[in-house]
Amino acid sequence: MAVAVATFLVASGGSDPTGPRELTSDQAGRLAVTRFLNYQAGGRAVTINVPGTAGGLTITGSIDYRGKIGYGAVRGTGRDTSSDGLIQWTATTVFVHPMANTPAKAPARPPGSGWYSRPLQRHGSSLDSSLAIALKLGSDRPDNAELLPQNGAAWVGQDRLDGHRVDIMTGPSAGPSAGATSGPAGAVRYWIGSDGTMYRVRVGVASASRPVVIDFDTQKYVPVRPVPGVTPTR
Repeated sequence: MAVAVATFLVASGGSDPTGPRELTSDQAGRLAVTRFLNYQAGGRAVTINVPGTAGGLTITGSIDYRGKIGYGAVRGTGRDTSSDGLIQWTATTVFVHPMANTPAKAPARPPGSGWYSRPLQRHGSSLDSSLAIALKLGSDRPDNAELLPQNGAAWVGQDRLDGHRVDIMTGPSAGPSAGATSGPAGAVRYWIGSDGTMYRVRVGVASASRPVVIDFDTQKYVPVRPVPGVTPTR
């Protein structure tokens, strides 16, 4: 449910918003199905930009919304290369494969060795909060369009992303959780196309001074193959 996602998320800056305004029935309907469309598609190609005081991290890869698993290449921006490599994650575990020369795109088949695993941190890590948020952007059922405006969802403006005309909407208000910060505007901000397709998500997390930005369809979607020994949750 969008309410569940909002426990991770808060509204953050947008592109020249002119709202907020109450959602129309069409806008509420598109917001209600946007995460379901990610699930229905099976997976989406993503680029996740994670801010940090020592420089940012950019993850380029794919998320399997039915298998609830993500995979990609991670590279530092404005920082050293100590965090560079491959990354795969589930709702509970992060797997990292350090690399001296990280490719722009992760290999379709993950390496069979050289992986290190750790629990996904629920608080205090901008990276882990971003990974958890990204996984939550798919749902096996639509949300209730009638409840979204009642719970604080709103229209805040329009934008154009990669040739797509989109509406910018905030999700329902909710309390902070899993490293997210809270604010008067409440929830995540979505860039949604005319058919309900999600093209961007922007959200603040407690461990970062700037918002996390998740862009979709930034490259071709490549089905996620689990690291050897990892069983995705179905």
